[in-house]
Amino acid sequence: MTYFTGSIAPVPHTNRQPYIDHLEATWPIFQRHGATRMVESWGVDVPHGKVNDLYGAVRAREDEAVVFGWLEWPDKATADAAWQTMQADPAMADLKMPFDGSRLIFGGFAPVFSGGTDRGVGYVQGFALAVPEANRDAYVKMAREAWDAEFHPRGCLGMVEGWGVDVPRGQQTDFYRATLAEAGEVALFSWIAWPDKSTCDAAGSAMEASMAGQEMPPMPFDGMRMMWGGFEPIFDSDRA
Repeated sequence: MTYFTGSIAPVPHTNRQPYIDHLEATWPIFQRHGATRMVESWGVDVPHGKVNDLYGAVRAREDEAVVFGWLEWPDKATADAAWQTMQADPAMADLKMPFDGSRLIFGGFAPVFSGGTDRGVGYVQGFALAVPEANRDAYVKMAREAWDAEFHPRGCLGMVEGWGVDVPRGQQTDFYRATLAEAGEVALFSWIAWPDKSTCDAAGSAMEASMAGQEMPPMPFDGMRMMWGGFEPIFDSDRA
């Protein structure tokens, strides 16, 4: 089953092109070790939150952008083997990261819901959140209903909901601290693919209008701790 390595990183604004160059050098290595796709996107509409946000998730400074990306693998076994063998790959030693890798957060995620396609994406809404493990089925049901009733009819290309299955704890930052995860909660890494930002913004406005005057339905997670942002793809191996 398809498996993803999801990551969120802080990158200096002045290092945007060096970061793209880094991705172009990195992708052939990942591909050689079994990855089937790599997508990286640059934060262009990332809000500051009241409880937490994607800036705090990676301790981003004022001169840094938030970058949201994922590696796609055919399955978890391929990803696990790749991370082991890549450590001995000489090409990895030659790479120089144009950002502070110690503040990058990452993890392995299995899709529990996917609708449409994230191919040909022009704009990405990226999310990180924590969901009680006992609410997995309820969360998947909510995602499916949202896709069918709201996102797909309003021009969304696709949606992927990734359930954390191998999410490490870090020394400075990690998905658990970023989402303020409580005991019994699982980290999720998800994205919604749009053809462009204008379609996304129009859909958001329409959804807000349709909910005006209505009470929010109960959600199977704490929405106050959900983090999100809008991102512009800067590298997609499908187009490389």
